[in-house]
Amino acid sequence: MAQFTKKAMMLSFLKLLNERPLEKITVKDIVEDCGVSRNTFYYYYQDIYAMLDDLFREEARKAVEEPRAEVSWHERLLHALQFVMVNRRMLYNVFHSVGRVKAEDYLFSVCEKIMRDYVEQQAEGLYCSAEDKAFITRFYKYAFVGMLLEWVEGGMKEEPQEDMSRVGHLFEGDIREALIRSDPRNSNTSAEMPKNRT
Repeated sequence: MAQFTKKAMMLSFLKLLNERPLEKITVKDIVEDCGVSRNTFYYYYQDIYAMLDDLFREEARKAVEEPRAEVSWHERLLHALQFVMVNRRMLYNVFHSVGRVKAEDYLFSVCEKIMRDYVEQQAEGLYCSAEDKAFITRFYKYAFVGMLLEWVEGGMKEEPQEDMSRVGHLFEGDIREALIRSDPRNSNTSAEMPKNRT
């Protein structure tokens, strides 16, 4: 029963976030929408920002909980970001409010987890340093979050799936190649960098 009540409040909160900016949502709005008392709300959450934290934390957990080896990294990202695609108005309203940091943290945590899992999978059988694997993960994490933030800033008019699929097609195999180059046993790693031409 407790989980049902908490879920009902969260669904009301999500519905309201898709309708209006975060600053225009009150505890009164949430409890009236889902038919519970204010005391019930405060039993679970200190305030609306704690509820927002819980929303993003739970969605991030669901987004990354089932890694599948046969699925490419960009397909996993697209799957993980379905919550954002379905609730794009919510993301826009949170992003343009004091809750922006929480929205960014959500995107960073999802992208980092997916890319870290994929990099580890691609590194199997190779001798790669933890530093190189972390660097590759960080590079792709920032690239994808940067694209998503630009999409939100631009009003989310286009469908981001096209850009994600394009990146996946253009950079297919690059992560494995980067990991191979990072292996010190690979003779190519000792090749000289090209000199700058003036």
